[in-house]
Amino acid sequence: MAIDESLPFKPVRIALLTVSDTRTLADDSSGDILAARIVDAGHTLAAREISRDSKNEIAAHLHRWIDDELIDCVITTGGTGLTGRDVTPEALDRVKDKDIPGFGELFRWLSFETIGTSTIQSRACAVLARGTYIFALPGSNGAVKDGWDKILHHQLDSRFRPCNFVELMPRLRER
Repeated sequence: MAIDESLPFKPVRIALLTVSDTRTLADDSSGDILAARIVDAGHTLAAREISRDSKNEIAAHLHRWIDDELIDCVITTGGTGLTGRDVTPEALDRVKDKDIPGFGELFRWLSFETIGTSTIQSRACAVLARGTYIFALPGSNGAVKDGWDKILHHQLDSRFRPCNFVELMPRLRER
């Protein structure tokens, strides 16, 4: 499991959606962390917005970005907990074609190292929707760092071996 330096790096165009009823772009620290990591890795931050904790509003953002040919991937942060206002996974259910269950499983396994059994409260998840990857991370700074540094940084690097999400992109819309 390593980067194959003989292969070219292919930047991914990533949209970032923070789900929160209280945050703004001015105080969205987890979004800032994720945006910086996306750009530092050599990817394109194609869009960045805030959405209220509303299934309809989140799904509307996702539909718009899924249909945008200039966006390959969406990462959301926030709304993955257990409270009544946490509805990001339900919004993903409205747009998905396929679940990517290993993402949430791996996230919780890795998160266990940091927060112990509290990781059971996370509903981090990922789906594929009309050829676009969507990854839903919790809204804490630590969760965003874990999700990017330990999973997405590798899987969104076209040089990562033995395999990665980027190499599958040309085939995601096959029928």
